[in-house]
Amino acid sequence: MSEPWPDRGASVLLAFRASNVRSFRDEFEFSMLATTMAEPEVVRQVAWRDGGRTVGVLPAAGIYGANASGKSNVLRALADMRALVVSSFRRSNAIGRIARSPFRLDAQSGALPSRFEIDIILDDVRYEYGFVVDDERIREEWAYRYPKGRAALIFRREGDDVEIGSIDKVRGRALAGLIRPDALFLSAAAAGRYPPLAPLFQWFERNLRMASEQNRSARQYATIELMDGDLRPTILKLLEAADLGLSGAKRIDPDPEEYEPLVRAVRLMDEMADDEIDIAKISRHVLRRLVLSHHGDGGEVDLSAYEESAGTLVWVGLIGPVAQALADGAVLLVDEIDTSLHPKLVAAIVRLFQSPTSNPRRAQIVFNAHDSSLLGDSSQERLLGRDQIWFTEKMRDGSSRLFPLSDLDPRREEAVARRYLRGLYGATPIISDAEFESAIVDLPQPAMTG
Repeated sequence: MSEPWPDRGASVLLAFRASNVRSFRDEFEFSMLATTMAEPEVVRQVAWRDGGRTVGVLPAAGIYGANASGKSNVLRALADMRALVVSSFRRSNAIGRIARSPFRLDAQSGALPSRFEIDIILDDVRYEYGFVVDDERIREEWAYRYPKGRAALIFRREGDDVEIGSIDKVRGRALAGLIRPDALFLSAAAAGRYPPLAPLFQWFERNLRMASEQNRSARQYATIELMDGDLRPTILKLLEAADLGLSGAKRIDPDPEEYEPLVRAVRLMDEMADDEIDIAKISRHVLRRLVLSHHGDGGEVDLSAYEESAGTLVWVGLIGPVAQALADGAVLLVDEIDTSLHPKLVAAIVRLFQSPTSNPRRAQIVFNAHDSSLLGDSSQERLLGRDQIWFTEKMRDGSSRLFPLSDLDPRREEAVARRYLRGLYGATPIISDAEFESAIVDLPQPAMTG
């Protein structure tokens, strides 16, 4: 009988770095560490080592930029890392290739390895974990922890050679003998219940979640599932608070044959969906069985999902993960948070994470958006602090660049939204009306009918 996993405590994301992944050819770094520009009321002080030392951490961050500039790919790169950690050991691969998405717009990058690295705090101890991977094997992998403020090795891997740190060396060496070239040691350690790496694996598996178009239907179903538990009062209040006329939601029990793939889709909650899951089928399945209740003159009226607006369905699919992230102290990644939602609803979600009252467990949200209203034109209007705003920009060679607003040294009272829309920070599309007009000058004339 396997040993139980230890209980996990509060966790926060500090930073994420990656290179040669999706539209990012060169290394980029995304940070949730507060800077001197941070708004003091939103910064959370989190211990990262024995002795009470703390670090300031941000509860929210927004990524802005033109279409196809790389906004979504920042989140997808983190979701790619999660997928490799969670599944690389247990998922068999008949062709022996590793699922990754390197930069593809030049002749060299596809053959070069991709690199992922993350800094997090778990139970008041900082961890660093990362790996370098190509299409066929794990080239490097490492994990360190900082219990006393100095790096303590958990393990270091070079190809098939693994060096184990000072904790539980015998068991670690035994596990090292079982790893495959195409599987991460962290993934194998989870399967072998190796205690020194349990908190790190659990963070990826349980505390890092993705809300994207690909799993929207699964999230709608997950919201209804959550209403069967302790989160029911919270979700009902969020349904009513959105002023959509909703008073409740329920599901019609699914057919047994369709239930299992649906549950698997709900559990994945990441960008790299299982190949065996038909997303379109799951979407139709959810819509057929999702029923939303509305206040009517004569009482409650039930409407099917097909009778609801896109914005209502988006809200239903988002509030479940939001409520669960706040309850668990998790990190929620939201791709295109403003799709079909009014700016005030988007602002309400961000405020839930910004406020210590509604977010006592230090959950974090990282999102991308086009709507600039959260940027504000003064410190009073601005919901996000200057170090909570990030931009992506597409370079001439097609690669993406990520940079924070704080790098541009903005003034506290700077009209960020206005300056962003004017292109003064970059990260906005270069549009020519003349090019649009010339594109349709030669439209074919309608055929004459006699």
